[in-house]
Amino acid sequence: MFRYYYKMKPNKSLIKTFPKKINYSTALGILLSIILFIFIILFAANDPLSFFNLTGLVIVIGGTIAAIFLSYPLRDIKHSLKSIKLIFFYESLNPQREANEIIAVSQMWFNKDKLAIENTIDSINNPYLKTGFQLVVDHTPVEDILSLLKWRIARLRAKEKAEASIFYSLAAYSPAFGMLGTLIAMINMLQIIELKDIAGISYSMGTALITTFYGLIMANLIFNPIAIKLERRTEQRIMIMSMVMEGITLIADRRSPSFVRETLKSFIMHYDNELKD
Repeated sequence: MFRYYYKMKPNKSLIKTFPKKINYSTALGILLSIILFIFIILFAANDPLSFFNLTGLVIVIGGTIAAIFLSYPLRDIKHSLKSIKLIFFYESLNPQREANEIIAVSQMWFNKDKLAIENTIDSINNPYLKTGFQLVVDHTPVEDILSLLKWRIARLRAKEKAEASIFYSLAAYSPAFGMLGTLIAMINMLQIIELKDIAGISYSMGTALITTFYGLIMANLIFNPIAIKLERRTEQRIMIMSMVMEGITLIADRRSPSFVRETLKSFIMHYDNELKD
């Protein structure tokens, strides 16, 4: 049964996507973050330059990156970096288009027009939907169809969950290395406190505090939001794939086109708010 998967042309997406549009919630979040950062620097500090500490920055960024490379294989890290662009644009997912294709094929299958179905399959760009239709045409048992389609969903979920988990790990590591920078600076401060070097004590204290600041900013304004956005995208894609799986199963069970249409209509109405960003 799994031969259908390997016969398909490579495609990065398991569901049909349409032109990407700017994700305005991300743009607004970035704008508000910049405004917050500018406000902190200009109004919450006597000297704006006090928020720039190269030592603390290197400790947090360098330590976080090193920990990620120790935690994950290079291939997963590359995939996660490529997924960053997905938070700036959202895929215009249209479950109704998928539903229309399923309803059309169900009508052909109900009329036993196998040739029309095969011609339709050739024109479908969605590999997930294409696989389902091909399995139906080849009279694959419903249990086998469900097994393969569920496996494809689980595969997508695992792949994209791994991408999001890297950013969750970054969000956990960055504050930890911020605390490490704080400890290092405190140790240095204790070593020079007997010398009564006010300048050295001030620099060490500044490094101690600013590294924690860097870690918290990176975790809560960069890494955690990216991970949540990626998880949200995965949920939306899986919802549509679940709808497709339901439609394919109904066709394989030889349900009437009207029943297929009403079932998919109910599915779309039920999840409409969840599918829209």
